[in-house]
Amino acid sequence: MITAKQIRALIQACPFQPFRLCLADGSHYDITNHDMAFVGKNTLEVGLNCDSDGFAEYFARCSILHINNLEDLSETAPK
Repeated sequence: MITAKQIRALIQACPFQPFRLCLADGSHYDITNHDMAFVGKNTLEVGLNCDSDGFAEYFARCSILHINNLEDLSETAPK
């Protein structure tokens, strides 16, 4: 089971390594910098459609219970 502490550790890692959140419904979110996600006790807010200055157009709220896997983005994303 994925925990809020695990996600927070990935976001705060130095140096930051991009990663992918894989959800139970088959969808996923790519976290490409540490400012894209905010971890709560039971939910994760992910910034989407970020502009060149890093400002998100809108946010997706994910229940941490629905996160099945955390993957290293450099291994899963097409180049």
